[in-house]
Amino acid sequence: MFGVGKRGDLARVIRSYGKRVLLVTGGSSFDRSDLCQTLLSSLLAQFELRRIRVSGEPSPQLVDDAVAEFSVWQPDCVVAVGGGSAVDAAKAIAGLLPTGHSVMDYLEGVGRGEVYRGPSTPLIALPTTAGTGGETSMNAVLSQVGSHGFKKSFRHELLVAKTIILDPELTLACPADVTAACGMDALTQLLESYLSTTASVMTDALALSGLACVRDSLLAAVEQGDDVSARAGMLYASSVSGLTLANAGLGSVHGLASPLGAFFPVPHGVVCGTLLHAAVRQNMMLLKGVPDGAAALEKYAVAGRLMLNQPLLSGDEARDGLLALLATWSERLAMPRLSAYGITDDDLPRIVAHASGGMKTNPVRLTDEQAIELLRTRL
Repeated sequence: MFGVGKRGDLARVIRSYGKRVLLVTGGSSFDRSDLCQTLLSSLLAQFELRRIRVSGEPSPQLVDDAVAEFSVWQPDCVVAVGGGSAVDAAKAIAGLLPTGHSVMDYLEGVGRGEVYRGPSTPLIALPTTAGTGGETSMNAVLSQVGSHGFKKSFRHELLVAKTIILDPELTLACPADVTAACGMDALTQLLESYLSTTASVMTDALALSGLACVRDSLLAAVEQGDDVSARAGMLYASSVSGLTLANAGLGSVHGLASPLGAFFPVPHGVVCGTLLHAAVRQNMMLLKGVPDGAAALEKYAVAGRLMLNQPLLSGDEARDGLLALLATWSERLAMPRLSAYGITDDDLPRIVAHASGGMKTNPVRLTDEQAIELLRTRL
């Protein structure tokens, strides 16, 4: 469901499942939003409701603790109202409530390798930020931050939300800096999935429609936060980016974002915002020396013409214009450098050694040295 006021349909959707509701929200953003508080009052008057707050990126321990606390109660549905962290936590919790299992049974790469077979408690998702598109994807991203940390997915099609309510008014309370970082995440996901080596005509069509919305909406959503039309454009772009990443994969920025977010307290959207220009510039340079790089370079040109809204540009003009736009936006949106989070040159080899799947679908394969150099440009 998409549109202003669509949150008003939530109670009807919940009633189709029952009376017991487990509400998953952000740590404080939900409480700061008058619209969310009105929504909460409505739910409390109609349903038996319990609530979980998610502060920061969700950890496996948070998920397991929630499952242990509420699996005996067995809610009829889980409702996520929040940003990507709340939605990801809700997906994982909903997937484990019926059995009471630990998420470490299923977490990719670091878990026990067991096969998830469900069932999952029905999930209803109402995002309050526009960035991750987590409401449309089947993976719940969980993090353990620290020197031996990880950022991995619990992934299964049964985790996909049964109902998604995209109400742009719910994003109006999102602060400018969070709106900027989330918006750069959506932009990165759309552009990387468009350039992915496993992209298709369908993911291309979705990615291009999302990029057009980012072009028209991102700066206005950040700088005129009460612009509902801009908020709607970014909410659409974000949700579509969840579909494109799930079906086409991503690129080097997201490949490096996993260890960056695991080892250091750097928000995911900030990683995207600070690395995107440098990553696109590096890809373009390397593709010129690859025999089959012409197709990917032409896709960058298509994206450049779209983002600049200048369909008659030559390939070189469009690519140069795209790079200039990304550099300008990164500066205008005040994307911090990686060193602001304690990352040093000595950390780069370890980060690259733990880079994840996005590197495999990047339009050109990067050596470790090239990936280190990409990170170094943003220290």
